[in-house]
Parts: sequence; structure tokens; C-alpha cells
Amino acid sequence: MELQINDSILVKNYIAGDEKALEILINRHNQRITSFIYSKVMDRDVAEDIFQDTFIKVIKTLKRGSYSEEGKFLPWVMRIAHNLIIDHFRKNKRMPKFEGSDDFNIFSVIKDEKLNVEKQLIKDQIESDLTLLIEELPEDQKEVLIMRIYKDMSFKEISENTGVSINTALGRMRYALINLRKIVDRKNIVLTN
Repeated sequence: MELQINDSILVKNYIAGDEKALEILINRHNQRITSFIYSKVMDRDVAEDIFQDTFIKVIKTLKRGSYSEEGKFLPWVMRIAHNLIIDHFRKNKRMPKFEGSDDFNIFSVIKDEKLNVEKQLIKDQIESDLTLLIEELPEDQKEVLIMRIYKDMSFKEISENTGVSINTALGRMRYALINLRKIVDRKNIVLTN
């Protein structure tokens, strides 16, 4: 019977200079982390790159002595991976999905699937049309919408950055979506691919 060494002990051993301890940690959590990354990016090569970047960051943090042990190694690594996935989407200018609470969700028309050339052209046109539509919004609504959708900021962060209450930021977002729908209807624009 093989005794499984606790993650926190392996982390301590690695920090103390035992390279094999990190190898055990990577092998132990490889499948779970890789599956998590792949489920978000849907591309094996990109998932592999993000996995490697994740562990480069893990190694740097451990070597710097910046890791605070709370017995939560895997959730910590998953958070690093999640942040790198967000960075990947931002760098590639892919708009994250916005899950609205209303029945209408203008951003659900842009999908994160692999696209062929024709679909990519259509997607680019939709994004271009959407950018023009957003420009027609009142400044306060446009500001909140851009912070939320393009900068992936929480409503708390938006509230702090704009100097308004969270409820006001939520209201502006809601009105931005309502106004976008009105503009789409008025101009008879089709935003689907």
C-alpha cells in the first residue's frame, strides 16, 4: 500500500529544495487542472500552454516564499489557472460572456467556439456592429457596460471606479442593455451568426 503524502508536506519539501516533490504535485493534479483549463479554452495547445504558465507561476511564487500555506494547494493553483485563462481571452480580444438576469442578453450572440473563416468574418462584423451600437449609449451607461463586459470588472469595482453606488451601477447596466435592444430594433439589425 502506497502512502500518499499530503500536498502541504510536498509544498514544504519543494520549498526546502526537493524538486521531486513538485513533480509529484504536478502529476497528482495534472488531469484536474488540464481538464479545467481545456473546458474554458476548448483548444488542446492553448490549454497546454496555460497549464505550463500556471506551474511557472506556481514555481516562482514558491521560490519567492510568497505562498502562504493554508492546506489549499489545489484551489490556489486553480485560481492561478483561472486568472491566466482570463488573461488569454483579454490578450486575444475575445469578449467574455455576460450572463444577464433579463430575458434578453445581447452578448450571448457572440460564441467562444472555434470558428472557420466565414464564421470568423461574421463574428468580426458582429463585434464591429456592437461597438458602433455601444457608442450610441449615454456616457454613464456606456462606461458601466465597457467596464463590466470588456474589462471584466465586478459591480463593486465599477462602483468604486465611478463613484456611484453598486445599485446605480447595476441600474446603468440594465438600462444599457435595454437601450441596446431598442437601438437594435430601431435599426433592424441582426446580430446572429
